[in-house]
Amino acid sequence: MEQIRKPFQGVLNIVRFNWHFYAIAIILILGMLYIANFFERPYIHFIYIFCSLSFASICSSLLASLYIYDCSGFYLLKWIDKNNQEKIIVNINAGFDETSYLLQEKYKNAKLIALDFYNPLKHTEVSIKRARKAYPPFPNTMHTKTSSIALETNSVDKIFVILAAHEIRDEIERTNFFLELNRIIKPEGQIYVTEHLRDFKNFLAFNIGAFHFHSKSAWLQNFNNANLNIKKEIKLTPFISTFTLDKDGNSL
Repeated sequence: MEQIRKPFQGVLNIVRFNWHFYAIAIILILGMLYIANFFERPYIHFIYIFCSLSFASICSSLLASLYIYDCSGFYLLKWIDKNNQEKIIVNINAGFDETSYLLQEKYKNAKLIALDFYNPLKHTEVSIKRARKAYPPFPNTMHTKTSSIALETNSVDKIFVILAAHEIRDEIERTNFFLELNRIIKPEGQIYVTEHLRDFKNFLAFNIGAFHFHSKSAWLQNFNNANLNIKKEIKLTPFISTFTLDKDGNSL
């Protein structure tokens, strides 16, 4: 059954799953404002500037999230090509799946396989644990290892890895993961990798949070090491890129 996204679901989920970060930031700001009462000029001005910048950073990240996940049409999936010939679709997540229901609705005549590479020993972020508790997995989701996907070679028409691959922190593991995707995708198939990039725009929006993302050059190196070609790169918003990969396409 199709799941309809609610208004402001994206930004509210971010606050819901990461509320401890925002609580710590607000407590820190309030504490600094209280301490400012014990300082004279010009030090009090430095404290006010620090608090203002910290609050502005919180607001900018929430506004950027609101734009990306709730206002940009990202979850309408209009950026995905469809030829109605797809038989097997694979969607891979890192413990939190917001897209399998949407992909199932888009590819009604295809078999959709949802894979989850979440490993509680590696992925210890409390936000993922909260997300998994709040949202049950897509029906029949199978657990997989990043280094070994239990699907036949050259058997999949399209693979989607949407805002998930950055959770593979080790570069060698990421390359092995993409080698597995190369193995299971059909020669004429496509792989969609959607990610924030560690760049200036994301740094402006998310401040130090941008360091959780990988740089474009790191992604390109992973793709190249896995013998995957980039057909195109789509900028869904200034903050998100989708790389369309295949075995035989033309590289950028």
